[in-house]
Amino acid sequence: MSNTTRTPQAISQVTALSPLDGRYAGKVAALRPLMSEQGYMHRRVQVEIAWFIALSDAGFAEFKPLSATSRDYLISLVTNFSTEDALAIKDEEKVTNHDVKAVEYWIKKKFKGHAELEAASEFVHFACTSEDINNTSHALQLQAGRDEVILPGLDGLIAKLREMAHAFADVPMLSRTHGQTASPTTVGKEVANVVMRLRQVRERIAGVHIMAKMNGAVGNYNAHMSAWPDFDWEAFSRNVVETPAPLGLGLTFQPYSIQIEHHDYMAELFDAVARANTILIDWSRDVWGYVSLGYFKQRLKAGEIGSSTMPHKVNPIDFENAEGNLGLANAVLKHLSEKLPISRWQRDLTDSTVLRNMGVALGYTALAYQSMMVGLNKLELNEEALAADLDAAWEVLAEPIQTVMRRYGVQGAYEQLKEVTRGKTVTAEALHGLIASLQIPQADKDRLLAMTPGSYVGKAAELARRV
Repeated sequence: MSNTTRTPQAISQVTALSPLDGRYAGKVAALRPLMSEQGYMHRRVQVEIAWFIALSDAGFAEFKPLSATSRDYLISLVTNFSTEDALAIKDEEKVTNHDVKAVEYWIKKKFKGHAELEAASEFVHFACTSEDINNTSHALQLQAGRDEVILPGLDGLIAKLREMAHAFADVPMLSRTHGQTASPTTVGKEVANVVMRLRQVRERIAGVHIMAKMNGAVGNYNAHMSAWPDFDWEAFSRNVVETPAPLGLGLTFQPYSIQIEHHDYMAELFDAVARANTILIDWSRDVWGYVSLGYFKQRLKAGEIGSSTMPHKVNPIDFENAEGNLGLANAVLKHLSEKLPISRWQRDLTDSTVLRNMGVALGYTALAYQSMMVGLNKLELNEEALAADLDAAWEVLAEPIQTVMRRYGVQGAYEQLKEVTRGKTVTAEALHGLIASLQIPQADKDRLLAMTPGSYVGKAAELARRV
């Protein structure tokens, strides 16, 4: 009988369970040091060190202010935190079976050989519950993930789309409402619509206050006040949370909580990111359709194959990948925003395992943004196809003709144009014959006669340039 037991393999592109750590690992590398287990440990160390240093400056007789040498050493533990340090903490966790306590013990071991720090070691994690460390660490992770990866990715897309809006501001395009021909627009104006939507949601993402609490087991500073009842622990906690790094955390103080921070800000952030992603799903599908209509061509990549059997194909794969990954991101973001603000009584652990998937949601988001950018950079406008489509849709001029007729009180204007155009192939000659018969001023007749589907774009070009 053969032995089917296998030696565990190192995670690689082909052995990773998640494509974010396999096939797409290189594309989400910027998130890995921020949102990974190592990133989480790194932030826990940062929080413990900031709290410890602040305690030394609180004026307690039992804990004198630390020397500059000790402070520099402590900050170096944060600055130089490495994979080896993270693995050492994991070794501690094998003994403690408690991830936060493992961080505390690791820090205390780092005090060995530093007499001043060893003497004050019991002030590591002083009066803290695990969630004082965890919620602040998650906040730091999200702040970095948002500011260093998600917003720059979104800003890159907005800038590219704005460039396209300006470049194609004057290029007329046939609109389609309900899949039917409709009043023309310009390519630039349609792109400008996306730019404005993304700008608005970008402000919402950036405007979310990343919050943190450090107030003990049920949010009342119980343990803190048992040690120093006359000390203003709330002001102290606020100072640690809001003072910029490295001496503080640079977050927004949450004054009310149960054992956990309520995660309402997380729901707000995840909902905002999901809304941006939804806008981009909408745009991905529109571009897919425009490519299908021939409005856009895609630059070829040497050696690339669009189909295993159809050599002619150049697939809009980047927009399809973006759409798929945006959907995955939103599925996780939706669960995060719906679940995280809910906790039974003062604490349950259902949020703990869910929070470990924040990097998954942001990872698929970042991956999708990259696919979208690659796709946008491949697009080439096919003005001939756009012009041909417009020239075959003279029926769209029924709208301006009946609108001018209404201006001059011509009875049944809408009905007359409906009779001429609805469900029919409309020619320029037929419309011109109708215009010539109208009882309206000659100047308006001449203006309507000069109009073409490609010139009937209203303020589209102006609006496109305005973004």
